[in-house]
Amino acid sequence: MRIAVFNTKKYERRALEEAAKGSSLEFTFLEPRLDAHTAALAAGHEAVLIFVNDSANRTVLEKLAGGGARFLATRSAGFNQIDIKAAQELGIQLAYVPAYSPNAVAEFTIGLILTLARHIHEGHNRVRRADFNLEGLCGFELREKTVGVCGTGRIGTAVVRLLSGFGCRILAYDEEPNEEVTLLASYVDTREELFRYSDILTLHVPLMPSTHHLIDKAAISMMKDGVFLINTSRGALIDTPAVVEALKSRKVGFLAIDVYEEEASLFFEDHSSDIIDDDTFARLLTFPNVVVTGHQAFLTDHALRNIAETTVKSLTEFASGIPCSHALPLMS
Repeated sequence: MRIAVFNTKKYERRALEEAAKGSSLEFTFLEPRLDAHTAALAAGHEAVLIFVNDSANRTVLEKLAGGGARFLATRSAGFNQIDIKAAQELGIQLAYVPAYSPNAVAEFTIGLILTLARHIHEGHNRVRRADFNLEGLCGFELREKTVGVCGTGRIGTAVVRLLSGFGCRILAYDEEPNEEVTLLASYVDTREELFRYSDILTLHVPLMPSTHHLIDKAAISMMKDGVFLINTSRGALIDTPAVVEALKSRKVGFLAIDVYEEEASLFFEDHSSDIIDDDTFARLLTFPNVVVTGHQAFLTDHALRNIAETTVKSLTEFASGIPCSHALPLMS
């Protein structure tokens, strides 16, 4: 079976080839992102693999189906980039990777919190300049803080588990609380309560209409002055211009993000020689109390291996006519 792999990086290619060794799967690795202009590259392939910043809207899916594609899988847990209804109507089966490594993202989340809480990034930059002055580097200890975890699925639960070792007070919100978290944290009844009482707020919810711009001007107004926001989930959970204004007024004291709403044209590529014309993103980079990373929270050897093995399993099941173990939920 021929598979077109869009938005491919070297580290993914090695993992996929290793996972598919000995199989009849034939990969065509493509560097461009999938969109309406590049969909024609998949012609003649039965299956297509995409990533978080590819576009699989109705127009794209129609072009993929016209080229013979009958299966599409995203190499991620999130699938908001796929028009599920259109895929169903076109007879394209869908799959994803529901749990490649929750701990990878959870550990990175803790790393971002500690980086800003203890000014590790600034301390590192100073030492590289032979500046050993400690003025302005006084941080805070997590054990003194209330940390709010918004969303306690696999990743959120892993974050709670890691946070429990720091001795901080942990609050959590999820529409479906789970038993493990209740042993380590206190669930609140509403997101508003979580916003109101958290010194540090970390987001671990999927992107859907109900969570789009979850953190907006109104939500920020409920929060404590100097609140610390972390987002390692999906960029559009945060209304970035609203957060920039809150950073300027000191309402938001710290911001750490590994995802960005307009990241599709920026992340996963080298733009070091380019002029970045996204004024909001450029403004974020001017704040000393902001850390931005380029969607790397998932990137560990363990996670890459799991993503590749799960994806190859889905492809093999499709090729064999077996129901896919990791099919996306159908829309009614």
